[in-house]
Amino acid sequence: MDTNPAIIIAALIGLFLLYVLCRLFIRPLKWLLKLLLSCALGCLAMLLANKLLSNFGISFALNPLTAALSGILGLPGMALTLILQNIL
Repeated sequence: MDTNPAIIIAALIGLFLLYVLCRLFIRPLKWLLKLLLSCALGCLAMLLANKLLSNFGISFALNPLTAALSGILGLPGMALTLILQNIL
């Protein structure tokens, strides 16, 4: 069986390019998944706060922006949401 060295070199270059592409796309994908998890946790926190604070007349407007804000910033993000909701 005769193997052509050009084919072996092309396969090695192809594997190297595949490795580089995978390395480039893994980091943003991890960041995106972490952001989605933070937004989901922020949404759950706002739902829980709505249940607990509804007796005091305090409620959060629940939309993707406020969920992301509370998910990324945490408790200060929820406070900022309430402040902005009362100002605007």
